[in-house]
Amino acid sequence: MRTISRINHPQMLITVFLWNNKYLIKFEAGPYEQTYKLDEMMVSEPSDIEKLIDEDFQNKVLQRFMDMNSDFGDLLKSL
Repeated sequence: MRTISRINHPQMLITVFLWNNKYLIKFEAGPYEQTYKLDEMMVSEPSDIEKLIDEDFQNKVLQRFMDMNSDFGDLLKSL
C-alpha cells in the first residue's frame, strides 16, 4: 500500500492510499476510522480525489464519526 496524499482537515486525518488498483480514502478521528474504496480508473489523476471529498461529504463523515462514538458509548454502558 502506497500513500498518495494527505488532505488537511482540523478534526480528522484524511489519507489517500493506492493499493491493488484502488484508491483507499481513509478518514481517522480518535479511535474510529472509515475507509472508502475508489477504482483507480474512476479518476484521471490522484489530485481529482481531493475535489471529490468536498465539504458536504466531509461533514457527513464527521456526523458518522459522532454516530459511531454514540453507539460505542452505549455499548460500553452495557458492560
